[in-house]
Amino acid sequence: MLGILTALLSGALMSIQGVFNTDLTKQTSLWVATGWVQITAFLVCGAAWLFTGRDNIGKLLQVEHQYILLGGVIGAFITITVIQSMAALGPAKAAMLIVVAQLAVAYVIELFGMFGMEKVPFEWKKLLGMLIAIAGIVLFKWEK
Repeated sequence: MLGILTALLSGALMSIQGVFNTDLTKQTSLWVATGWVQITAFLVCGAAWLFTGRDNIGKLLQVEHQYILLGGVIGAFITITVIQSMAALGPAKAAMLIVVAQLAVAYVIELFGMFGMEKVPFEWKKLLGMLIAIAGIVLFKWEK
């Protein structure tokens, strides 16, 4: 149950952040807004690190697969693409497409056991669920 609530909170926060970041970009610029988002996230993480135990930062140099250190780089591109998609499509349409893309990529990662994830067997019902989600986007976007 905690996982479900956390995922729902994450989705809600992502939508709110996308709207905030899009408005910030309109008032500043794409790179200023993205930089601000990343810097403030770093400051929050730094403060949390100071108050919650100060784990050894040197462990970053010992991770098994170095590509997993690219999360922050990917995060910057996530911020940029969310801002641009929300500005172009509006928050609801952008969020729906973002979620479907997340679902599709996550399922491919699971199917092929990529990046150290446990491999799962293909299931037609999951593909059908994806197609239903895409149909929902088409219906939501459909204008007379």
